[in-house]
Amino acid sequence: MLNTSSSKPFRRLDYVKITLFGFALTALWQSLHTITLPVLLLDFVPESQKNTYLGLLTLSGLLLAMFVQPLAGAVSDRSHFRWGRRRPYILIGGIVSLLLIPGIGLAGSYAAIFAVYCLLQIATNIAQGPYQAFIPELVPADKHGRASGVKGLLEIIGGLMLVYLSSIFMDRYSAGEGSYLLWLVLGILMIVIFGALAATVLIVREPLVDISRPKTPVLATLSHTFRKDIWKNHSFVWFLLSRLLVYMAFTTIQQFALYYFKDVIGVADPAQATFRFSVIAVAGMLIVVWPAGYLSDRIGRKSLTAASGLLGAIGIAVIALSPEYGTILWAAGIIGIAMGIFNSTNWALATDFAPKTEEARYLGVANMATAGGAVLARLIGPVIDFGNKQSPGLGYKIMLLVCLVYFIGGSVLVLRIRQGLNRTRVRL
Repeated sequence: MLNTSSSKPFRRLDYVKITLFGFALTALWQSLHTITLPVLLLDFVPESQKNTYLGLLTLSGLLLAMFVQPLAGAVSDRSHFRWGRRRPYILIGGIVSLLLIPGIGLAGSYAAIFAVYCLLQIATNIAQGPYQAFIPELVPADKHGRASGVKGLLEIIGGLMLVYLSSIFMDRYSAGEGSYLLWLVLGILMIVIFGALAATVLIVREPLVDISRPKTPVLATLSHTFRKDIWKNHSFVWFLLSRLLVYMAFTTIQQFALYYFKDVIGVADPAQATFRFSVIAVAGMLIVVWPAGYLSDRIGRKSLTAASGLLGAIGIAVIALSPEYGTILWAAGIIGIAMGIFNSTNWALATDFAPKTEEARYLGVANMATAGGAVLARLIGPVIDFGNKQSPGLGYKIMLLVCLVYFIGGSVLVLRIRQGLNRTRVRL
């Protein structure tokens, strides 16, 4: 049984301690997905099929993430280590990730990049599944929104910093200035992961666990990870579907932005253009991510989450109706504000659903919607390439229309949620 008694109140610095690892994970994947991999793949795949190859690569890795993360979380829920249920898995996943990141630079073919990428997805999600339990496990229930806001804020900052550095070095790399620029990006990523990993393992203090409690066999734990009690909760299912659609919209724009700027807008420096788009979107997120989380503790999560999806749809409509770079930057700000609100309020909603003692399992399943949205977003890669072959730019118009539908659908579905807190204790 967890020993959650403590004479110390939850302090402001504690919010940072328990969300620092999210900063590093977001920095890693934002850099790889937004800049590094799209540029690097051009060395190995045909120009006319770049969207297809990029979509296949990231889809495969994210399919692994969809299942590894909740499984790792469920195993950690039933672990009995003396120094915590979560940190041993965070340490193992973090160390393996550090060993795999150089493989991206060493890869000499698309197949090699594919293999390293998939292994890296497995390693990081072994760490991320247990890590996500920190908020519902350590933070008072009436402060979940604030904690989710801090989590979102740090993740935005991490993504912005590494996308910025990656855009500078990878633009020069694509111009033929040397492979050492790729290694600079990978080296910085390793430093960020190592620093956050060390800090999390050393300074986070988890509740004590009764190590005399009978242990659940690993196979039994794995078999119960997706058991039907989750799917009987209709409100939780609506929550998952809403989250899935919104992340499908956002990931589609994020994943194919570099190629959109290159093929449709015709900018000379697509990596830098993608970075500027990201900066403005991140600025919008930064403005609202913490206030939205704080506000959700006071007025509820649902209305704010639904409004964020509609706001994202407006941003997509602006891009579709006026495909000029200056206008697109304004749209980036709108989408950024939408995703800032969504990230805080929707994750706080997820923590509300997680029962005591099964926090990592529920949040791992919740993040299946995130990974699932990212997976399904990649499927549009071949559609973009096919549409562009029929008529220049047609594929990207289809992409924007689909994103518009995703955002609106996500807003409508969240309104179906009829349940508030679900923090009941479950029997293991």
